Amino acid sequence: MPPSTGIAKSRTASNEVNIVRYTWFASPIGPLLLAGNDTGLKLVSFAEGHRARAVDPSWREDAAIFAEVREQLRSYFAGERIVFNLPLILEGSEFQNKVWNALQAIPYGETISYKELAERIGKPRAVRAVGAANGANPIPIIIPCHRVIGNDGSLTGFGGGLPLKKKLLQLESRQLTFL
Repeated sequence: MPPSTGIAKSRTASNEVNIVRYTWFASPIGPLLLAGNDTGLKLVSFAEGHRARAVDPSWREDAAIFAEVREQLRSYFAGERIVFNLPLILEGSEFQNKVWNALQAIPYGETISYKELAERIGKPRAVRAVGAANGANPIPIIIPCHRVIGNDGSLTGFGGGLPLKKKLLQLESRQLTFL
C-alpha cells in the first residue's frame, strides 16, 4: 500500500472490539454515510445507488470521531486535496484487499483500465474478479475505485452511478468545481 494514502488494516467482524459509529457528511455530490470506529474508517456509502448502505441499528451516531474524515473530504471536493491520509479498516478477502490497496496507488486525476489493474496485482486473467472487488470497495472516493474505467476508455460500473463517477473524474481533471 502506498504510504501517502493512510493506514489500512485487515480485520474480520469477529475480532471487531469497538462499537461501529456513524455520521452523515453533506457533500456536493449528495449525502455520504461514514462509518467506523476509534481505529479507523470502514465505510463511505452514497445515499442512493445500487450499493447504498443503510445505518445498522447497532451503530451509534457520533460525528466527533469523523472530524478529520469530513475535513479531508471537504478539501477534496474543494479541489485542494489530492491524497487522503486516514486510518482505514479494510474488511474483505485477501484478494479484495489486494485490489483495494492497488486502487490507492492510482494517482489523482489519472485512470486505468480493469485489465491494467488486474496486471498490477499480478493476476492478468482475473479482470472480472478485479471488477467485482473494485465494485465491492467499501470506502469509495477515499479508495478511488472511480479511477478505473473500461479497456476502451468507457465509464463502467460505479456504486454511486455513472453520472457521479463522471463528476468525480471531472473534478480530478479540473473540468468541474464544486462551490
